[in-house]
Amino acid sequence: QVQLVESGGGSVQSGGSLRLSCAASRYTYSNNCMGWFRQAPGKEREGVASIYTGRPITGYADSVKGRFTISQDNAKNTVYLQMNSLKPEDTAMYYCAAADPGGSWCGPEETLFAYWGQGTQVTVSS
Repeated sequence: QVQLVESGGGSVQSGGSLRLSCAASRYTYSNNCMGWFRQAPGKEREGVASIYTGRPITGYADSVKGRFTISQDNAKNTVYLQMNSLKPEDTAMYYCAAADPGGSWCGPEETLFAYWGQGTQVTVSS
């Protein structure tokens, strides 16, 4: 069974930075799509960023472009989300997700992803 374990969440003041990590196991990490999503209280889950681990090709939600960076460490089967210039509206539970192997497209779209982590909380205070 695929396992995705997130870490790195926490509390930070507005303008601060955090780096989230997602370690994948029992998953064909190479040449597949992985992503980060978030869900704030009372809101729907939204895509934040995605990465196709083979090339890599990245995608971002407009709300985080220029502030967040998704990256990978293939040797560790780990995907990261570097979050800079954090704002209170970034407060949410952040989830790592992985797509089924063999997909032809990768982007921060929830329907692409089959496997999900348990989430890590990010809280940004003003």
